[in-house]
Amino acid sequence: MNIAVIGLSHKTTPVEVREKLSIPEPQLEKAIAHLLSYPHIEEVAILSTCNRLEIYVVTTETEPGVWEVTQFMSESSQIPLAQLRSHLFILLHQDAVMHLMRVSAGLESLVLGEGQILAQVKQTHKLGQQYKGVGRLLNQLFKQAIGAGKRVRTETSIGTGAVSISSAAVELAHLEAENLSLCRVAILGAGKMSRLLVQHLIAKGANHITILNRSTGRARELADRFPDAQLQIRPLDEMLSAVAHSDIVFTSTSSTEPLIDRAKLESVLSLAHQLMLFDISVPRNVDADVNDLSNVRAFNVDDLKAVVAQNQESRRKMAMEAEALLEEEVEQFEIWWRSLETVPTINQLRKKVETIREQELEKALSRLGTEFADKHQEVIEALTRGIVNKILHDPMVQLRAQQDIEARRRAMQTLHLLFNLEEKQFENV
Repeated sequence: MNIAVIGLSHKTTPVEVREKLSIPEPQLEKAIAHLLSYPHIEEVAILSTCNRLEIYVVTTETEPGVWEVTQFMSESSQIPLAQLRSHLFILLHQDAVMHLMRVSAGLESLVLGEGQILAQVKQTHKLGQQYKGVGRLLNQLFKQAIGAGKRVRTETSIGTGAVSISSAAVELAHLEAENLSLCRVAILGAGKMSRLLVQHLIAKGANHITILNRSTGRARELADRFPDAQLQIRPLDEMLSAVAHSDIVFTSTSSTEPLIDRAKLESVLSLAHQLMLFDISVPRNVDADVNDLSNVRAFNVDDLKAVVAQNQESRRKMAMEAEALLEEEVEQFEIWWRSLETVPTINQLRKKVETIREQELEKALSRLGTEFADKHQEVIEALTRGIVNKILHDPMVQLRAQQDIEARRRAMQTLHLLFNLEEKQFENV
């Protein structure tokens, strides 16, 4: 048996190809059943996100098993195998194990250390079990990878600090305002960056958010993505009125000219009205002359880039620490994996000793007579089972714990010889 992962990600594949290979959750059961129908695939787990598709398998023969997975990917995406192959990566056994550990820890993510991927790995494990794709080997691998992801986040704090312009803007606003739940927030624009702003703001506790956009229909689509947030929608021509009633304003529109300048703010703001402006647009939506106003504090993309760069560097240093932790986790999985080689020998030994126990118990009970045997059989049965289990316990524990491959195999050969077990080639799992 061998573990392999065949996949593609944002590192190897453009989004237009990833879209064709994505497997939505309702289709996972069918996809897993299809893969399990191939002759060389024993276990399957499918990790499908917007940034990656990775199929983890346990194969009886590595090369045919990998080919079966690539054939499935080609057929399901309608992309010729020759064209698809240039986007794929294929990792085997220890490399596959380390890769899942890195994915779970956020080290393979577009945003280094992001936390969402760990929840997606958990969901992959859960659905793999539910749809009968995950067996003993992948179950242990995913459990250990999930534990490794949690450990990295706990011991390195790799997920802290804003590492995108939108998250940095909200992070800075949160630090400056101290309590976003008390702030009136306006967002100019309803594109992708505005969606991310809303997402980060809600996570930080903001609950008074107004979206302004030229197309109120598009703003409504954005608001519908966050039904629990009760976002307010206003047309962009009401901008100055909205600004006058806000504590914090984020701008993220496609305008090529500044929408907000000193003159406009002076016309609607009193000197007592403190306002923070976060302009994440390029070209800028906020003119530099607003900085001349004593009651206005403005931040642009360059200000935010400095925050992002600092946090990214911090995460890179934490990633180096995480690598050492993951090496430990991979080694622990390898120890467990290698211990599986002992299973056939242990099973044979237990079977032989159990057969002897049953035969000798039957002889003893027949000598004791029916009346005594019927009355005390359960006690005698428990006694003999207990003796057998205690005798076998230490040899089994020592055999499983032996990490040196040659020493472990010599021990198995000795058990085969001493107990006259069935002659069979040791299985490499």
